[in-house]
Amino acid sequence: MHDGSVLEERGVPSVAICTEVFFAAGKVQARVLGYNELEPLTVTHPIQSLTQEQIRDRAEGIVDKIVERLRK
Repeated sequence: MHDGSVLEERGVPSVAICTEVFFAAGKVQARVLGYNELEPLTVTHPIQSLTQEQIRDRAEGIVDKIVERLRK
C-alpha cells in the first residue's frame, strides 16, 4: 500500500494487490496514507508457498482487473 501511495504521489498510476487475508489491513493502511478511495485487488492466500507457475496463474487471473483500474 505504501509503495502504491508513493508512486501515485509521483504521478505514476498504481494498483495495490494483496491476499484476501490482508484486505482489511490494506484498507486501513490506505486510509492512514490518505487514500480513502483505494480498493486493493485481492488474490487467494497464501502466496509465499506457491511455485512460480502458480503465482503466474494467480497474476494472470487479475490482469484484466489491473488494466481496468489503471484506465480509471
